Amino acid sequence: MRLSALALLFALPALRADEGMWTFDNVPVKAIQAKYGVDLGPAWLKNLQLATLRFPNGTGAFVSRDGLVITNHHVGRDAIAQVSTAAADLVRNGFTAATRPQEVKVPGLELMMLVSSEDVTARVNGAVKPGTADKDALTARRNALADLRKVEEAKTGLTCEPVTLYQGGEYWLYRYRKFKDVRLVAAPEVQVASFGGDPDNYTYPRWNLDFALFRVYEDGKPYRPEAFLPFAQTPLKAGDLTIISGHPGVTYRGQTLAQMRYAKEVGIPFQLAFLARQRRALEAYAKTSTEAARTSADAVYSISNGQKRLSGQLMGLAKPESLALVATREEELRATVAREAGLQASAGGSWDRIAEAVERQKALLKEYTCLGTRGSVLFGHALTLVRILEEEARPTAQRLPEFSEGSLKATRERLLSPRPVRMGLDEARLAWVLREAQEQLGEGHPFVKAILGGRTPGAVAKAACAGTRLQDPAFRKQLLEGGREALASHPDPMLALARVLDPFQRGVQRQWEDQVQSVFAEHGGRIARARFQALGKSQYPDATFTLRLSWGPVATYDTGSGTKAQPFTTFLGLYDRHAGWGGNAAAAEDGAFTLPERWLQAKGRLALETPFNFAYGCDTVGGNSGSPVVNAKGEFVGINFDSVLEGQGGYYVYDAATKRAVATDVRAILEALRKIMDAGHLADEALGK
Repeated sequence: MRLSALALLFALPALRADEGMWTFDNVPVKAIQAKYGVDLGPAWLKNLQLATLRFPNGTGAFVSRDGLVITNHHVGRDAIAQVSTAAADLVRNGFTAATRPQEVKVPGLELMMLVSSEDVTARVNGAVKPGTADKDALTARRNALADLRKVEEAKTGLTCEPVTLYQGGEYWLYRYRKFKDVRLVAAPEVQVASFGGDPDNYTYPRWNLDFALFRVYEDGKPYRPEAFLPFAQTPLKAGDLTIISGHPGVTYRGQTLAQMRYAKEVGIPFQLAFLARQRRALEAYAKTSTEAARTSADAVYSISNGQKRLSGQLMGLAKPESLALVATREEELRATVAREAGLQASAGGSWDRIAEAVERQKALLKEYTCLGTRGSVLFGHALTLVRILEEEARPTAQRLPEFSEGSLKATRERLLSPRPVRMGLDEARLAWVLREAQEQLGEGHPFVKAILGGRTPGAVAKAACAGTRLQDPAFRKQLLEGGREALASHPDPMLALARVLDPFQRGVQRQWEDQVQSVFAEHGGRIARARFQALGKSQYPDATFTLRLSWGPVATYDTGSGTKAQPFTTFLGLYDRHAGWGGNAAAAEDGAFTLPERWLQAKGRLALETPFNFAYGCDTVGGNSGSPVVNAKGEFVGINFDSVLEGQGGYYVYDAATKRAVATDVRAILEALRKIMDAGHLADEALGK
């Protein structure tokens, strides 16, 4: 089999640029050493792995021997808001714990540290007999993974998660240590953490002090981590190599051409319209009171962030050269498969099968999206309660995935989490969920008629939230322990809504799995295995919100306007941008460029030439927010918080010319801690003093 042309086609991007989000078991250390002269040996990689943490919506890292953790302010914002009140708004005004007893515990916040991982592909694929239908193969593999998960959790006492890589080409078990006592230590004001607001989001140059500090405790004492990343004291310069570890959420680079065309023509436009409607609903709620504005701010921020990210993805897919490259690679791989009888028998028809499933995806999209709980915490808890005891009574092979024996522990933990529910916000979200179904599916849809019963979505949501007790974790536990019959007959109005939703969602979920998901899983895996035979594991898998490593230099790029972006910004630039928009008095762009009063007063004390943010060439996406950026010594030099709009097409097709990440420089963090935030003791701790 002649593979040289195909191998060259896939290898060229890696030769030109620092592409890839690599699993820690398959880091191309020889290629990095050849290009940069840096040896990332096993001990170096293990230290970075154990120092890196997963937040519920991003990444963080240990940065001191006493369990101090750094992440982005925007990753920790929900937790900061959770321990805030109307009288003490820590998001707006910032926070610094002067002593450890003043550090504030965040109920329900859990951090995860990857301890080890194991390839279980052979055992999972062994559960599928030859000739098994796609939908049954999906179930068999899912159940095999769940069983392995249960055994490993019982054996190790760790939290285990099944991970699918390469579109089903590999299956792994990741073992995590979970930390449940996490306390807020310090955070700047949101106005500085997200300076520039939505207008500057996904742009560069930037001036965001996007960090927050937490601490992990164990048995009431600061946790002593096995590994941490001390703050660097060697200045970072343009061209210096940086390495980033984190949990990129999702990419689609391994998808087929048919799937990417769907994203461009249907999927992304649908998501953008969906998010726009959700944002309008939450913004309307935010206008009802000061407290509503405070509690909904993070949700609105997340939605607007998603809108801009999706717009960038669509912009990338719209470039003719993007899908042309995908088409060329696909044609080359299909030609290779056709030349080998074994590969042709296994994967020859897989591209066509996926294209057929894409057509079913289009047909099911509205119902699959609208028949769900979509962000309402209480509605989600209710649906879990309605299902959990009934599912437990079934053989595990017949259960919904989240209720299999291997997944049940995690499902119960989510249900009984002490994390508080913001009732007003949840009511607004539930009303939007019901209104979305009404408007998108139509008044005559059986689900809409059944759940609204002639009432308005707002009235149904109001009654359900006013009458429910599911916001109380003790009550949820009581229901769970009360038995199947008692739970099935309990009159809680939120449970009543979930009982209406349950059969409708089960039906569309079954269609989605049988006609779409199972085909993507089975035939995506076959294509991946064909690619392995052609190229070996010279490629990295798509992102899965699991630990990855990327690298690249501090780097400028062509902005498209005839100039290049500066590698670093400074404190001076922050104050210049603030003044250029007219200062606080102007409050232009909804106050995006205003600064807190103490930052204005501190200007004379600051070394204004201190680097603030920097652009660099690591391959990142959402989920890498909060990722530690380290130098070749493994020292913390900055914290990733964004990437540029031009590079968002990299979710689908990597482009070395535009893929730039943006980080907050460690020197800006230290300057702010010492001279503005009254947190010199934390600066000393992070420097090992």
